[in-house]
Amino acid sequence: MHILTAEQFNTSQIEKIFRRADYLRGQSATLAGRKKVYKLHEGRQLCSIFFQPSTRTRLSFEIAATKLGMGVISTENAREHSSSAKGETIEDTAKILDGYDVDLIVMRHYEAGAVARAAAVCKTPVINAGDGTGEHPTQALLDAYAIKQAHGRLTKLNVVIGGDLSHGRTVRSLSWLLSKYPKNHIVFVSIPELRVGSDVKKFLKASGTTFEETSDVKAALAGADVVYWTRLQAEYLKDPKAVSKGFSLNEKSIDVMKKTAILMHPLPRVDEIAPAVDADPRAAYFRQAAGGLYVRMALIDTVIQNG
Repeated sequence: MHILTAEQFNTSQIEKIFRRADYLRGQSATLAGRKKVYKLHEGRQLCSIFFQPSTRTRLSFEIAATKLGMGVISTENAREHSSSAKGETIEDTAKILDGYDVDLIVMRHYEAGAVARAAAVCKTPVINAGDGTGEHPTQALLDAYAIKQAHGRLTKLNVVIGGDLSHGRTVRSLSWLLSKYPKNHIVFVSIPELRVGSDVKKFLKASGTTFEETSDVKAALAGADVVYWTRLQAEYLKDPKAVSKGFSLNEKSIDVMKKTAILMHPLPRVDEIAPAVDADPRAAYFRQAAGGLYVRMALIDTVIQNG
């Protein structure tokens, strides 16, 4: 049971993962509960191999596995500190890991599609922890979990997604996930150089999800239930300085947001959300990241049980 794309989930599977995340979160509130959860997968092993830098995704997966009683084998800079630096293909790396009889492989790669190529030669379940400008399915799950926590629903939402939409894999995965729920409307906010890809728009049209594109930040924010802001993906640009950094949000610019709206960000942020915004109760990005631990615990638990 590989987890490669947000598109592979249906709504019943998503809700089941969320219920499991709620249960694991509740158990983690007490020492007795933590000990109970620790026994769920005691003796199993997770291999975490990241060819790109990561803080939240790598550490939350490794903490999640540890809380579930699993051993963790990890490399955080595989692009330089593995045989990839010598020219080894991702398929050969995956075959080696598959032969080590671990229970789960969590992989991030700098090339879109690379994790799927690795999974194609693996019997061991592989989870895509982000592949280039492709997808980030587990981020989409935790994003949706945060939205559900805030609004109690994943339907009939006006969702603003802004920033670098051309290179942001989280944008693609979240759009896929939101399209599975009825009557959502997405407003993509960006500059011409960083607009959302045609593949995303084509998919949304096919799914019947309405959307629009604009550069009017104020108008977009005013009508939003959810604002999902992203950074400039400088690592994918040949000359980041040649591209405008898009839009930055501060205390004044979010004044137009509804009091019930939430402001999200997949993190890390650079300068697209001012630190002063953190004190606003609508700023949900740190709560969003914290909840991701339990979503990833639930996902690990689900994959192993069905693997």
